[in-house]
Amino acid sequence: MAELKDLFQNADWKKEKHVPVIESPASVEKGKFFQVKLSVGKEIAHPNTTEHHIRWIVLYFQADGEKFPYEIARFEFSAHGESAAGPNTGIAYTHPEGTATFKTDKPGTLMASSFCNIHGLWQNSQRLEVK
Repeated sequence: MAELKDLFQNADWKKEKHVPVIESPASVEKGKFFQVKLSVGKEIAHPNTTEHHIRWIVLYFQADGEKFPYEIARFEFSAHGESAAGPNTGIAYTHPEGTATFKTDKPGTLMASSFCNIHGLWQNSQRLEVK
């Protein structure tokens, strides 16, 4: 039986359309709010069709010295062109992108995961320093 950690895939987001992209300052001021933007398909567009879409992106923060990460934000994408008239005939389509705002007093690692309904789980991470 596979373990969950073994199901996550990694790649360079500039070459792979499924990897969650983390856009954040490399360093932030202690205790000051800052924004982190998450997206999938920044360089290579990901399809957003009834048959092939990104379902969700989650942002975590693992502070140095802490045992467990904090879940900072979860973005669910529910409209992919579905309709009673059939696939890809709907009038609403979501785009896999979201922005979270938070603050921290400790440096650590931002981690993001995403889920493609066809290609599974993907992950990415980025170091965050605190001044």
